[in-house]
Amino acid sequence: MKLYLLDWVIIVLSLIICFMPSLFFGKRAGKNTSEYFASGRSVPWWLAGLSMVATTFSSDTPNLVTNFVRTQGVAGNWQWWAFVLTGVATVFFYARLWRRSEVLTDLEFYELRYSGNAASFVRGFRSVYLGFFFNVMIMASVNLAACKIAAVMFGLDRWQTLLLVGSLNVVFATHSGLWGVLVIDMIQFFIKMTAVIAAAYFALQLPQVGGLSGMIDKLSNVSGPGGINYLNMLPDFSNNWDIAFAVFIMPLAVQWWSVWYPGAEPGGGSYIAQRMLASKSEKDSLGAVLFFNVAHYVLRPWPWILVGLCSLIVYPQLSDIKNAFPNLDPTLLGHDIAYPAMLKFLPVGFLGLMVGGLIAANSSTILTHLNWGASYLVHDFYRRFIKNNASEKHYVFAGRVATVILFISASVMVYFLDTAKDTFNMILQIGAGTGLLYLLRWFWWRITAWCEVAAMAGSFIISIILFVLSKNGIEFSTHVSLIITIVFTTVCWVLTAFGGPQTERKVLVEFYKKIQPAGPGWNSIRKEAGTPDDEINVRAAKQNIPLSLFGWFLGCTMIWSSLFTVGNYLYGRMTYAFILLAVFVISSSLLIYVINTLWSEKKV
Repeated sequence: MKLYLLDWVIIVLSLIICFMPSLFFGKRAGKNTSEYFASGRSVPWWLAGLSMVATTFSSDTPNLVTNFVRTQGVAGNWQWWAFVLTGVATVFFYARLWRRSEVLTDLEFYELRYSGNAASFVRGFRSVYLGFFFNVMIMASVNLAACKIAAVMFGLDRWQTLLLVGSLNVVFATHSGLWGVLVIDMIQFFIKMTAVIAAAYFALQLPQVGGLSGMIDKLSNVSGPGGINYLNMLPDFSNNWDIAFAVFIMPLAVQWWSVWYPGAEPGGGSYIAQRMLASKSEKDSLGAVLFFNVAHYVLRPWPWILVGLCSLIVYPQLSDIKNAFPNLDPTLLGHDIAYPAMLKFLPVGFLGLMVGGLIAANSSTILTHLNWGASYLVHDFYRRFIKNNASEKHYVFAGRVATVILFISASVMVYFLDTAKDTFNMILQIGAGTGLLYLLRWFWWRITAWCEVAAMAGSFIISIILFVLSKNGIEFSTHVSLIITIVFTTVCWVLTAFGGPQTERKVLVEFYKKIQPAGPGWNSIRKEAGTPDDEINVRAAKQNIPLSLFGWFLGCTMIWSSLFTVGNYLYGRMTYAFILLAVFVISSSLLIYVINTLWSEKKV
C-alpha cells in the first residue's frame, strides 16, 4: 500500500494530538507511586471509562473479530459478547467495593482480605505470574497484530514493526505514568472510532460488495464452515449444535463466571480495577464501569463485523489474500489478517487516518499493560518483598525500568505466536475455573488465600494432564477441555474453603469494617464486629441486593438489545430493529431509575 503526502500529514497530526498532551504529566507522575500507578485517585468517571474502552480496543481486536466472523459467522462473537454478564455485574456489585478498599493495585487486596504467609505468597506469586508472564502474553498478541498489519500494508518485518511501536510506547509509558496513559486513551478512542467507521464504509462501497444490500444478498447464499450462515447473530441450533454449544451456550452458561480474562474479569481486576481504584469516588468508579460496558459492546463491534463480512466476498479463501499480497510472510497468513488486507481499498487521506488509528489502538493497550504490569512488579513484588524502605522516587524509577523489561520480553514472545484467536483461547484455558472464586471472595468469609493457591495449582495441574493426554492421542475439543478444567479447579478450591486453614478472624473483622460487604456470607463476622442486629437489618435493606440483581438484568438487557438493534437495522430487518429498540428504551429507563435509587440510599 502506498502512502501519499496527505496520509503522512494525517498520521503525524494524529500522533501529535494523541501523545503531546501526555508530556505535561511526566513531572506529576514522577512524584510518587500513587501518581505514577493510580493518578492520585482523582480520575473522573468519564475519563476512567474512556480509558477502559480505549485499552480494550487494541490493534488485535479487529483482527480477532474478523477471525470469528470468517470462521464462525457473526454469532461467533458471542464468545466475547457473553462477558456483558461479567461487566455489568462489576457495575452493581464490585465497583464500589474496589474503590472502598483504597488499595493501590488489585493484588494488594490479598493482604487486606487474607492473612498469614499464604496471603503474602499469593500476592507475590500473582504479581510475577500476571504482571510478567500473563501480561507479556497479552502484549505479544497485540504486537503480533501490529506486525501483521504492518506486513500487509507496508511489507515490514516483525523486528521493524516492534522497533517502531516499541520506541513510541516505551518512551511515553516510562515518562508519563497512568495520567499520561489516561489522556492518550481519551484522544485515541475518538481517532480509532473514526478510522474503523471509515474502513467499514469504504469496504461496503467496493464494487464486488455492492453496499449493505449487496453484501447481505451475496452472503445470504453462501454457507460457511459446518453450513453456518455468516450473517446470523444467533447460532443455528438445529443444524450446528456443536458450533452453537461452543460459541453461545458455553460462553453464556459457564465461561463468563468461570474464566479470568483481562478486561472482563469476574468481580473486576487488572487494568479495570486499576481505573476503578484511580477514580475520585465510589460513584465515579461505578459510572466508569457502566460507561465502559456500553461503549465496549454497543459502539464498537459493528464496524469491525462489517469489514469482516465484506472480506468474505473480497477474499473468500486464504489463498486469495496470499495472491493479493504475494510478498507476505507465510507464517502470518490466517483469517485474522483479512482485516488489514481490506485496508488496501481506503482512499488517500483515510488510509493515513487508519494508520494513525491503528498506531493509537496499539499504543492505548500497550501503554496500559506496561503501566499495569509495572505496578504489579514494583508495588506488589519489589517493594513488598525485596526493598521496602526506599524513597518514592526510587520506586517510580523501578517502575520505569520494569516497563522497558516488559516490552522487550513481549517483543520476543511475538515470534512464538500465530494468531490472535490462539492467544484468546490460551488465556481462557489458563484462567479457567478461577472466576467463581473471584466473584465470591467479596461475599463469603470462608474463601481464603489457600483457596486461591488451590485454584491456581488445580488449573495448572489439569492443564498439564490434558496436554499430556493430547500428546498421547487422547484429545478433547476446546470447550470440553474448558469444562474439565473448570470442574476440577472449582472442586479443589471449594474443598480447601471448608477443609483448609482459615483466615484469621481479626483480619476478617477488619476487612468487613472497611468494605462492609452485603449478603449472608458475612453474618458471623458481622456479629464478631459488634454490629447490632437492628443495624445489620438496616444495612441489608440499604444495600438492596434484590434491586442490584434487577439492575444487573436491566443492564445486560439494555446492552444486548441496543447491540442487536443496530445489527438488525444494518441488515434491513426493520421490524426486529424497532422491537429491540423498544426493549432498549424500556430497559435503559428502568436502569436509570434503579441506579438513582441505589445511589440515593446512604451508607449506614
